[in-house]
Amino acid sequence: MAWMNRWWGVVALLLAAPLAADERPVFGWVEKATLEPWDIEVKAKLDSGALTSSLDAREIETFTRDGERWVRFRLDLEDEASGEMVSEYLELPRYRRVRLRGAGGEDSRPVVLLDICLGGTIYEEQFSLRDRGDMLYPLLLGRRTIGHLGLLDVTETFLTDPECDADSPRVPHDPGEDERFGDG
Repeated sequence: MAWMNRWWGVVALLLAAPLAADERPVFGWVEKATLEPWDIEVKAKLDSGALTSSLDAREIETFTRDGERWVRFRLDLEDEASGEMVSEYLELPRYRRVRLRGAGGEDSRPVVLLDICLGGTIYEEQFSLRDRGDMLYPLLLGRRTIGHLGLLDVTETFLTDPECDADSPRVPHDPGEDERFGDG
């Protein structure tokens, strides 16, 4: 019986070894992020229940420019670093549309690619645009984004600070992920 206890101890140690060796950064379920290149610091909720990340946007309208679909919208965000309200109009190419189904029904939203800084890295990510004015967090990071960041500790908040500059590593969007994740 003693040999069996030792055997299970060795198995447990072997199974735990990859976890101990994992040096990916750890993020809490709420973090501060900056929207680049405007350097607007916002609170971001990391939500593993959502697939696509979402950004608080107002006055959303789609239009055509040079035969391509674009989106015009307004950001009305409080900069967590300064406490000031930032109102910025943006025009970006529409990356795709996403159809979401939930308890409140079905919704279709435009999706754009934006750069965000978390920790010391800039990530180019997909964001569906939605008026999140009634939400506590203007930025929601879904599984597509969380998968790029590292590990998620759902018991912690604010484990990193957004500290990006011109020399920070940048992780570009990978269009191949769209097929792996499907619509969502």
